[in-house]
Amino acid sequence: MRLPIVAALCVMLAACQPTPAEPAVKYAWIRLPAVPGRPGAAYFTLAAGSGAITLVSVKTPAAKRAELHETMAGGHGATTMAALDRVAVSANAAATFAPGGRHVMLFDMDPALKSGDETIVTLGLADGRTLEATATVRGAGDATP
Repeated sequence: MRLPIVAALCVMLAACQPTPAEPAVKYAWIRLPAVPGRPGAAYFTLAAGSGAITLVSVKTPAAKRAELHETMAGGHGATTMAALDRVAVSANAAATFAPGGRHVMLFDMDPALKSGDETIVTLGLADGRTLEATATVRGAGDATP
């Protein structure tokens, strides 16, 4: 008699376990350059989920080339920018790519893009997985989403 009760309790407890969260890209958007022909930038939040991940690349049909970058404070109130090879994100944490910090530089952008358009950004992880998100295109003078 006890065996069916114990089995039922085990099934109920197993159902209560949270499903491991998968990595996800949220809040993706692209800023068009203020001067045509100059680089634009992509921004987003990358959530790692239940396991640590490492971002190693970003691609989009909106640009011929994309590079991970970070803006940092320099001397005398100036800022500098440095390319990043990778961005590690700890389990259950997120990395934010936003103006004034980490971002993706977009070179040779599609000149037909305009504010309000949408395009895909594809993030490449070190383990070979890719994540896709739809990014809204914003003009140089548009408000930050």
